[in-house]
Amino acid sequence: MNKAIHDYADALLAAVRREMFGIDEITRLSLVAFYTGGHVLLEGNPGLGKTELVKTLGKVLKFPFGRIQFTPDLMPSDITGTYMPDFENPRGALSFRQGPVFTNLLLADEINRATPKTQSAMLEAMAEKQVTVLGEKRKLEEPFMVLATQNPIDQEGTYNLPEAQADRFMFKVAMPIPVANTVRLIMNKQAGKLAEALDHEREEASGAHLLPKDTADSARKFAELQRLVSQVAPIPSVEAHIVNMFMATNGRFNDMEGVSGKAADRVKRLVDELVTYGLGPRAAICLMLGAKAWSLLFERNATHAEGAGLASVLIPTLRHRLKLDLDWSEIYRDMVSTTGETDDWLYEKLLADFCIHTAPSSGEYAATVKSAAAFRPYTQGERW
Repeated sequence: MNKAIHDYADALLAAVRREMFGIDEITRLSLVAFYTGGHVLLEGNPGLGKTELVKTLGKVLKFPFGRIQFTPDLMPSDITGTYMPDFENPRGALSFRQGPVFTNLLLADEINRATPKTQSAMLEAMAEKQVTVLGEKRKLEEPFMVLATQNPIDQEGTYNLPEAQADRFMFKVAMPIPVANTVRLIMNKQAGKLAEALDHEREEASGAHLLPKDTADSARKFAELQRLVSQVAPIPSVEAHIVNMFMATNGRFNDMEGVSGKAADRVKRLVDELVTYGLGPRAAICLMLGAKAWSLLFERNATHAEGAGLASVLIPTLRHRLKLDLDWSEIYRDMVSTTGETDDWLYEKLLADFCIHTAPSSGEYAATVKSAAAFRPYTQGERW
């Protein structure tokens, strides 16, 4: 891949890292979504930096961003805008007043605190990059990316996102609880020597000259990277692997390619006992785009979209798309003979296991996927 692209991606990561700590992986996923026209759903408890991440990306990428605070009384017109009286017009004509959706980066804060009707008002904007107000369609400016924060559904005053809207998000990312050293950095960010050191580092940072200079420069880079992502070719095993996952979750096990009999039996057991309904075509598209963009931006030795890139985006791509039975965790715990892990960790392990067992076994591809950094927490001490 092009060294200049990797250097640019590293510069973006470093710029975000100077403002926020311990979220490199989430930043990478956000950049992959941004440069492929996707949207990101950020889930986590309040105060973990979801809002600050969106603001920091806007500053680094030099694109304007808007913010919508979702509340139970929010109306669809509060998002899209509406026609208002134009008091400067002597005839009292109505003129369109744009809503906060007319921006490049949109923070939809606590999106699941609004009612489903208002949440659905975002669907056209996310899917079609346009809004319709009183029958008139209005295009949104490119690029347009929604980064929505979501509080855990068991908290008071939250609503499930409609499944059609959740599917419009390329990734669902779980914001991590910071480790001890990261907490210390966060506490001292705005005070004392750390703040002075950070200010100096921002001024002297290597790679700062690679960052977008202004909105126009960032728009040019956006268009170029989108073009380059489309030109990245996947290796045949990546394409076959994505097709295998799609076919398997929809019960078409005989259509899987290159999967050994033992692995195919494992996949069939997972799907038959745990999966309510399978993946749609949008999931396959997001997996392919994610693998291509991740390889282009972050895999220095890659010449194509390869297994490590696919593994890096698989869990956030499928986390909100694979619908499981209500008692899946109990059944899966019996399968892997474990009792102590949380349901969230167990679900990510399930996705990693599913990916590993649907991988074509030709050559070293399956081993490469299994050893990918994104899957190491789930493949060490494998019980299957």
